[in-house]
Amino acid sequence: MKLTIVTPVYNDPRISRALDSILSQQYNGELELIVIDGGSDTPTLEVLERYRKYITVLVSEPDKGIYDAMNKGIRLATGEVVGILNADDRYYDSSVLKNVAEAFEHFNIDASYGDLVYVNAQDQIVRYWKSGYYHPLKFYFGWMPPHPTFFVRRRLYEKYGTFDLSFPIAADYELMLRFILKHGIRLAYIPRVLVRMAVGGESNRSLRNIIRANQEVWMAWRKNGLRFGYLVPFLKPAQKIPQFIRRPPRDAS
Repeated sequence: MKLTIVTPVYNDPRISRALDSILSQQYNGELELIVIDGGSDTPTLEVLERYRKYITVLVSEPDKGIYDAMNKGIRLATGEVVGILNADDRYYDSSVLKNVAEAFEHFNIDASYGDLVYVNAQDQIVRYWKSGYYHPLKFYFGWMPPHPTFFVRRRLYEKYGTFDLSFPIAADYELMLRFILKHGIRLAYIPRVLVRMAVGGESNRSLRNIIRANQEVWMAWRKNGLRFGYLVPFLKPAQKIPQFIRRPPRDAS
């Protein structure tokens, strides 16, 4: 099975850690690495140049933001399954892509997801996002899978579309809502930590962004013609509380 990993970046030299985590994968199948750079300055460009021989496709040009960069990468992808890893995130260990490929090969699924840990600047775990197994009702209570752990068959993007740029903060939520709840794709949960994610994402960067993100959550339900989602913007923040309380598994510490 051919896997494609899309990594968007803009002025973030930490992409070296993300690329190292991809290149360290113990995956015997074909791996395509696509990096979409939004026109970074010299420090990031120097990092990309060091990794140039490992990158299958490198695009460096201005874009309309991170979701536009992701869409560019998806359009260039040739792998059967596509994953997206941001420049400041890393795969948890060297077995992640192997486990993902096994899920797609052994089960008749369209997409998979797993667990995620948030780490601070000292690489200490501060939150543990345990996704759990999916049930459609979960979306009505604010549930969503961690997007960096979400792997999708490329044909689904061709069939159902890519990221909607009218959602500048919550386009990942809208896409997963559209794919999983609206279109009922076949989904598998991989019950382990797949990604170490740096704290400080766009949706949590300020109170204004938090409010805007939850507005976009409601807009996503309306745009997809889904009913009874009016409480989701209020319930979704509550889903994060256990992430600060749960203790991560020993192998994730």
